[in-house]
Amino acid sequence: MQSVLNTVKGTALNVAEYLTPVLKESKFRETGVLTPEEFVAAGDHLVHHCPTWQWAAGDDNKTKPYLPKDKQFLITRNVPCYRRCKQMEYVGEETVVEEEGGDGGWVETHQMNEDGTSAELDEKICELTLDDREEMHTPNNEEPGNMDDAGAEEDDDEALDMDEFEESGMLDLVDPAVATTVRKTDKSEANKSEGASASFDTQDSVLHTRTYDLHITYDKYYQTPRLWVVGYDENRKPLTVEQMYEDVSQDHAKKTVTMETHPHLPGPNMASVHPCRHADIMKKIIQTVEEGGGELGVHLYLIIFLKFVQTVIPTIEYDFTQNFNLS
Repeated sequence: MQSVLNTVKGTALNVAEYLTPVLKESKFRETGVLTPEEFVAAGDHLVHHCPTWQWAAGDDNKTKPYLPKDKQFLITRNVPCYRRCKQMEYVGEETVVEEEGGDGGWVETHQMNEDGTSAELDEKICELTLDDREEMHTPNNEEPGNMDDAGAEEDDDEALDMDEFEESGMLDLVDPAVATTVRKTDKSEANKSEGASASFDTQDSVLHTRTYDLHITYDKYYQTPRLWVVGYDENRKPLTVEQMYEDVSQDHAKKTVTMETHPHLPGPNMASVHPCRHADIMKKIIQTVEEGGGELGVHLYLIIFLKFVQTVIPTIEYDFTQNFNLS
């Protein structure tokens, strides 16, 4: 049902985007939106400081006239994704960053103290106790009589002659206290060639890494950047829709992130982070910087954009851009 609603909504937004005029005057500081020219300027800044991102032209039949032909969208390829979102252990309660409107806002899944540690984690560490404490036996708590008896017994024992011990064959006996492991070999594996067997033996030790291609387009209706992702398995085969949702925060899967048609490329739908909240978040960031006495240039838009979108796809390790401080 949710996918049907997303399809209907996507179709309506495509019509609205077609009817929406191109933004000519800058409203970056007032509303957090971009003109096409500002999008290109921010893209040039991203490409310059992070060369893994490049401009792409896309399909000729889908060229947008309000953007340069060779700068239709940005792309970075083969971004690693080592873990699934469900494998991540979120420590601390979730915090709603933005709650205005009916979309529920963005969710900050990592809540830390100022020093980078988690308050909840600190409490759990303090709660750790040793239930079964073994009594420590030291010379101070041993009874003198027992110590004397033990010493007397040791004095009565004679040292073993190692030559006699070796000749008796005791070194060849297997100690039953020593654990031994024997690898079971399947008949089918035994029939394989030596090279194939070596490949099979090392297969489980290899980290199977998914990779993603990320695209940033300009959304004319929302007048903001929009992120698109397409994933591949370790054999470079495209991931299914459900597999890609495994790498999306479950607070955003099928809500903030939906499968839609790429505006510049033909082919199957791609996962996209919906841009309906981008301008509001950017506006709050601009206000925070200005309240601290700073000034945020429009050329930094995509640098900041990639950082707050990371909360949606936290296991896709694409953000190697420059650091940004709000203060």
